[in-house]
Amino acid sequence: MSSRNPGMDLDLEWVLKVRVNTQAVLKRAQQIQGRKVAKKQWQAAWLLKAVTCIDLTTLAGDDTPSNVHRLCMKATQPIRHDLLKSMDMHDKGITTAAVCVYPSRVADAVKSLKAANSSLPVASVATGFPAGQTPLKTRLEEVQMAVEDGATEIDIVINRTLALTGQWRALYDEIRQFREACGDAHMKTILAVGELGTFTNVYKASLVSMMAGSDFIKTSTGKESVNATYPVAIVMVRAIRDYCLRTGYKVGFKPAGGIRTAQESLVWLTLMKEELGDEWLSPHLFRLGASSLLADIERQIYHYVTGRYPAYHELPMA
Repeated sequence: MSSRNPGMDLDLEWVLKVRVNTQAVLKRAQQIQGRKVAKKQWQAAWLLKAVTCIDLTTLAGDDTPSNVHRLCMKATQPIRHDLLKSMDMHDKGITTAAVCVYPSRVADAVKSLKAANSSLPVASVATGFPAGQTPLKTRLEEVQMAVEDGATEIDIVINRTLALTGQWRALYDEIRQFREACGDAHMKTILAVGELGTFTNVYKASLVSMMAGSDFIKTSTGKESVNATYPVAIVMVRAIRDYCLRTGYKVGFKPAGGIRTAQESLVWLTLMKEELGDEWLSPHLFRLGASSLLADIERQIYHYVTGRYPAYHELPMA
């Protein structure tokens, strides 16, 4: 991952003077969505790039060791071997960026990946995911337990109440404590943008999260009614850019929730390239949080290789 963002003291003056121009944000988002996407072999190359940035995720009430195992196997070989071979990409070590599970499933994922001789990182959500409405003590314990079980990335959720009521100091202090509990594990901070009300709040929460030492900022849990949208992403990546200009530290970005099609993954890559540059087109600084996206990307790659779309049984379950 990126050279770690150590954070900084809370600069309240910077946070409080933020104002976001909503019309400009919406216009920019429309521009990016209107871009023509690459075709043929260029599109296939971009789609493989997208695969390498996916945090392949299962966050369901009915998760079991067996479907976590299947997820891990899919993450280690996300695209069918023969398809990669016909593109001469079979020996490039293409995997997803990580797998992402609930804290109680971390040990299962670590075990599966170890048995497969894979060094793929295991990410765990924590801190009372998705609502973040449990006591601070238990939220911290959850982080520690996930790290002890072998998670090397922790996706924490912020306490939205603090952001909505403008308690930026309290929010900063909480995230700082989560960062300490993570130890060497990388910390991705979920803002739950659908519950923050305004773009200005999203920008402020992004800034406070980075000041508190987040390695990534992430849009959503995937459990809110509004998840990753392009306008909200523009606001967050502009905050990342401003933070980098001011401190020299690069923070990653992870959209999550509702990202299901190969076409959307291309728009997300375009957005990163245009707003933050090529350096952010790698799993060190960009992740796509998704569960069903990979199946559609594999479908499109199958079409690129064979000229037809696969029947349902021709691709293994994602």
